[in-house]
Amino acid sequence: MATQASRLTTPMVREGGKLRPATWDEALDRAAQGFRGVVAKNGPQSFGLFSCSKTTNEMNFLAQKFARVVIGSNNIDSCNRT
Repeated sequence: MATQASRLTTPMVREGGKLRPATWDEALDRAAQGFRGVVAKNGPQSFGLFSCSKTTNEMNFLAQKFARVVIGSNNIDSCNRT
């Protein structure tokens, strides 16, 4: 089991092949930029999202809304159906 001291307390971003601490704004901007880049290059159907049955219905709803409305992809699945 991980101890509190071994957990990350700040986001990390890769720069020049090495990880460095970043602000949450920078980390989230980089993630959004990555999503936009993939969708711009390959279309929205190149994006997929997998959700978990152990989370709330509200969180699963938000996940599917994000995939469908923000990204434009119907590629969302969940372990709910297994």
